[in-house]
Amino acid sequence: MANADILATTTPAPAWRRTGIVLSTLATLFFLMDAGGKLIAPEMMIANTPPLGLPADVGLYRLLGAILAACTALYVWPRTALLGAVLLTGFLGGAIAVNLRAQMPVFANTLFGVYVGMLMWAGILMRRPLVLMLLGIVAR
Repeated sequence: MANADILATTTPAPAWRRTGIVLSTLATLFFLMDAGGKLIAPEMMIANTPPLGLPADVGLYRLLGAILAACTALYVWPRTALLGAVLLTGFLGGAIAVNLRAQMPVFANTLFGVYVGMLMWAGILMRRPLVLMLLGIVAR
């Protein structure tokens, strides 16, 4: 099958694409708000965060915010969206581990990273079904 045929068969329906854009936008807004809070007001983030076992260091929170902002930028840029999604998945995995370690409520706090990750991946898969082939989930 020629490359043009593969791309033609993996173009999403307009409704799926719009839904994927909405889901990706919601996930992106969450990531940007979280990164912005860590970058702009780390003292407030530290004061309003339950004890998670992380040092109450402004520099650490700013570093986390910068990493999250960079990964989000990769996710938003179409050419690097898949790389951004993989990196954000790792970031969310760390957040889940920290919440588990701090014995936070499972469904409200600990699994929140899973919810956001599902939103993010659903958005990218609905916008770009070709990703399913790249991940080996769907055969050509």
